[in-house]
Amino acid sequence: MASETLRGLTADTLADRAYRAIRDAITTGELRPGQKVTERGLAERLSVSPTPVREAIRRLEQDGLLERTGPRTVQVTAFGDSAIQDLAEVEVALRGMVARFAARHASPAQLDHLDAVLDEADDLLIVVKQRQQAGQDVTRHLDRLLDTMQRFNEVVESCARNPVLVRLLGQTRVFSWPERRARLIERVAANDRFGLDRYGSHRALVRALRVGDSAAAEALVIEDARGGLGDLLAAATTPATAERP
Repeated sequence: MASETLRGLTADTLADRAYRAIRDAITTGELRPGQKVTERGLAERLSVSPTPVREAIRRLEQDGLLERTGPRTVQVTAFGDSAIQDLAEVEVALRGMVARFAARHASPAQLDHLDAVLDEADDLLIVVKQRQQAGQDVTRHLDRLLDTMQRFNEVVESCARNPVLVRLLGQTRVFSWPERRARLIERVAANDRFGLDRYGSHRALVRALRVGDSAAAEALVIEDARGGLGDLLAAATTPATAERP
């Protein structure tokens, strides 16, 4: 039976979906650094033929996430700290470029959509704070808030109207969305102020997009992305109590 991440695939774009599934398995640790896997083994776990898996592996080799060890065998690349930091800098730069393009191409309807998404996030944030103050569980509401902010990011990416850039960004993210979500929830559970110092930058970003200020939009996203990635990377090596207020 396929695992939660490596689940069965049935769509026409099997190679794309196999790529994303294997990549998520690597970034979440389901496939560990140095672990050897085979085309056939992955195909069985994904419930697909070896052909789309072979294509997915080729792309993951290009991304540097897999290393060839034999004709049909690869292993998960073991990244050092410096390599991960380098990858983070690439992601930050690409996210800034997405914002720059979005400032040039965002339509009024897309900008209104961004404001509406942030209105929804504001309401959810109020509920999360109220429940935290009352000592109540916030998991469900926090999940909805994270999903809402992910939708915000996706709309910004669509505003860029640059599918090549967005695809590059997807290939260079340090964390897949499942792992990013898990790390965010862990940090918020340890510190209910986590990330709030950057939350207001989203409204500022929409204002910059509305006036077509590409430089300001890029700078806002770079600052936010660098801080967010820095916090999440630090979470792997420092105690949660070390977060700034």
